[in-house]
Amino acid sequence: MDGKTLLEREQDHPQEIVVERDGRRICTMDSARYVDARNTGKDVVVPASYVGVLPARMMAIHRPRGVIGHDACVGKDGAGIAGLWYLEALGIAAATADGLTAEMGNGEDLYRNGVVKHVNYVAETCGVKPGMPVSEAAEILLLNDPTDVEVGNKVRREIAETHPSGRRVVVTDSIVWAYPEDENTSVLVTAGHTGRSGAKFLLEAKPWGFICHDGGMSKNRSGISGLVTADEAGLAGACIDGTTAPIGDAFLGYSQGLISAHNEAAAARGVAVGMTVKEAAHRLLVGGE
Repeated sequence: MDGKTLLEREQDHPQEIVVERDGRRICTMDSARYVDARNTGKDVVVPASYVGVLPARMMAIHRPRGVIGHDACVGKDGAGIAGLWYLEALGIAAATADGLTAEMGNGEDLYRNGVVKHVNYVAETCGVKPGMPVSEAAEILLLNDPTDVEVGNKVRREIAETHPSGRRVVVTDSIVWAYPEDENTSVLVTAGHTGRSGAKFLLEAKPWGFICHDGGMSKNRSGISGLVTADEAGLAGACIDGTTAPIGDAFLGYSQGLISAHNEAAAARGVAVGMTVKEAAHRLLVGGE
């Protein structure tokens, strides 16, 4: 023995190079522990480990170009994908495959058969999206550099629907990212809570309507207490059910969420509990004239 543990020796870290182009490679492996100094800076690594914080730490010290791992079917407390945001904070693009599409511990199967389900912001800026085959996502990370790897706010904002009047549905992750042009014009679909502090931001923004998150309702239904404050100011609004979409991600809220609560002004525009967020946003958009 040379004094090193087996896993400290690169020759004991089996990797398969499946694509090599312009000095960059896509490398598959069965474990995150097999990512090493060979992969620094140039390689997209596809390890069939869960991407929790522990495996993310193991990989991050080597700074691979990108990571696509397994989500371990997410699991309790989101532990199977928690490392995505650890890597995001370090500017490393990362994604995970749906655990029902790829075998754990089998890098080849992950690469050949996996389907991406979760993506961090850095990978998103490269063009990786949920629903892509892992092989396609790895190719995208190989070819495209992320557009934003600096520490700080990451403002995602998209116009999802427009109205002949010029009003529109705008999806953005927080009400604090309302723009002056949203005043009395936009239905803002956001993913922060609708509590007391959230209501203050709503009153400042003065949108045409809003949908925020219910924060799991929380103690004394404080996660939605801002609905009343908004109603008193004449702002129509509703909340995303926290069991249907995660807090902090307005895009998942818009595409997957259901309404858990609303105020009277929103009810007057046809919004109802159990309605999809997309339908509720449409009703807030077209109503109120």
